[in-house]
Amino acid sequence: MNADDLDAAVAEMLRVLTPVQDRDWTVRAGPLDWDCRETAAHVAHDLTAYATQLAARADGGYLPLDLLVQPEARPSVVLKIVAACADLLSLALRAAGPDARAWHWGPTDPSGFAALGVNETLVHTWDIAQGLDLGWTPPPTLCTRVLSRLFPDAPPGDPVDALLWCTGRLALPTRPRQTDWKLKAALA
Repeated sequence: MNADDLDAAVAEMLRVLTPVQDRDWTVRAGPLDWDCRETAAHVAHDLTAYATQLAARADGGYLPLDLLVQPEARPSVVLKIVAACADLLSLALRAAGPDARAWHWGPTDPSGFAALGVNETLVHTWDIAQGLDLGWTPPPTLCTRVLSRLFPDAPPGDPVDALLWCTGRLALPTRPRQTDWKLKAALA
């Protein structure tokens, strides 16, 4: 995966959520304990963390940094922050050579960080869409790419359902909803 995948995922998030930015985002985001606004701020935080890890080539753990989105920031502003943080990760991905490594539970290459960013964007957009009753699902092509990179043991079948199952969002006909799940971004 690469920066183009991340750009596509964030463009989709903005396409879906910008028209509803004036709704009440204090409703719970799908199955999460966070509300929709907190969930979008979380996406911004994680995209920033991934960009920082990769740009610093951090190799021993996560750098002690936090993104604080001010509580008074309206959803329209939070979406702008998400877009800016995604741009930072996209720039870091484009600047990193294929041999670059940074820590995410082990040495992770730029493709892994791109996949982490896409995964975070897609599943949390789904969470927010659930909370706002939008009936949106992630693009199957991006889901397939995330599954291939982060979830090598994903169940066969519809890639959207598989990604949502792998990330603990829903049950499948033959598999209960996961309450504890892990992805594999590190190469080793």
